Amino acid sequence: MSAVIAFCASVAATAPLKTAAPPLRAADLSAGAADKTDVLTIFLTGHELGAMKPCGCSGGQLGGLDRRPAVLNRVPRQRRLVIDTGSLVAGDGEQDLLKFSTIMQAFRLPSLGYDLVNMTADDLDKAFNLGLLSDPSSTPRIISGHKRPEVNVRASFSKSFGLESGKLAVTVAALDVESCSIEQTEQVFARKSDIPVFNMLILNRCDPEISASVLKELPMVDCLVCPADSDEPRLISEPDARPLVFSVGRFGKYVNRLRIGLTGTPGKLQVEYAPVDVNETLKPDSSLANLYRAYQLLVKEQRLLEKYPRSSLPSGLRYAGSKSCKSCHEYNYEIWSTKPHARAYATLVEVGSEYDPECVVCHVVGMKYYGGFISPEQTPNLKDVGCENCHGPGSEHNGNLGYAPTTEPKQNCTDCHTPEHSARYAGKKQEYLEKIDHWTEPKARSDVK
Repeated sequence: MSAVIAFCASVAATAPLKTAAPPLRAADLSAGAADKTDVLTIFLTGHELGAMKPCGCSGGQLGGLDRRPAVLNRVPRQRRLVIDTGSLVAGDGEQDLLKFSTIMQAFRLPSLGYDLVNMTADDLDKAFNLGLLSDPSSTPRIISGHKRPEVNVRASFSKSFGLESGKLAVTVAALDVESCSIEQTEQVFARKSDIPVFNMLILNRCDPEISASVLKELPMVDCLVCPADSDEPRLISEPDARPLVFSVGRFGKYVNRLRIGLTGTPGKLQVEYAPVDVNETLKPDSSLANLYRAYQLLVKEQRLLEKYPRSSLPSGLRYAGSKSCKSCHEYNYEIWSTKPHARAYATLVEVGSEYDPECVVCHVVGMKYYGGFISPEQTPNLKDVGCENCHGPGSEHNGNLGYAPTTEPKQNCTDCHTPEHSARYAGKKQEYLEKIDHWTEPKARSDVK
């Protein structure tokens, strides 16, 4: 027991956590390695948090449901198991519910072919309210460690596979430590089997105390999957430890791959873990791309752009639009009009995301405030990233012939150029500023207000 506690304590104290090796690129999954007839491959994803597609504003971004088939389909269906560990969306708003339904539809498509989805308590509530739990035999199968009286969802799943040298079974169980006991989970893994079994446990919490209890009470567990604590997958145990302990990462940027082989020694399996990045070189799947377009159409039909939550501007300020600045700042306006920010909204139109509030907010003026952008029909003068994004609302400044300075709210570059939206921005602020340089020299950048 002391060794178990020491292991879990070291997990909490170690920073940063390990990866088994540098993440694999999908191109490294050669057909010969992925298609071994004596190996079962388990693919795991989770914590999508609504990230169905990476922002298209810059290159180098990982993720996207439509790219996943290029990773999963390297392995024949009869020798693979595809699992999502839960946390499908981040919130419970109208757009989150649309995303939840769309992600579940995606998991059912043949191009992804998920076998199993573990649902957190929040996932289960949404699935129940959306009527997605009416057929317990539908694919993918749903499990949850969270107990809800009106929902008949099992906490475990088992499936057997035929490999070249024999059969192998996989049992997956979910444990919500707030609503279920370890003893109940023990009964799942204690079932007798005539063939080797790989036992996996998905936890909703993975602090040292809980991990120690799990490892003590469930010594038959081969793999422990913890909630994600970063965008990248984290290998918590040593690569060759049993149980293997890891988290899957967030936003669908990686697919976690477990390869399991029979060794010929009773009770001993060969297990290899590696995360695989879902990168932009992967060919998108057409059925998933079509599903995403259908989702965007629903976003437009439900007018979510106009329902976006807004705050009041201080002191009766209003947004005037970039053209209102031209009469006094003609040089700056003309230079700005040749820069990428002046075409920001058009880039959304090109990819069909011009009605998606999560995208539009960074491509227009003042959408977070009353008096800011509402829709291309109602506020066409506030399309694109314009003067007032950086300098503040212009009504008072314009009304006083420029004698009144512009005031807050003003946006910083990093309000929109986040790692999720602009993967290449970090550490390159000066380079990005040069792309939007529109101020009159010799005025230094540090003087621009």
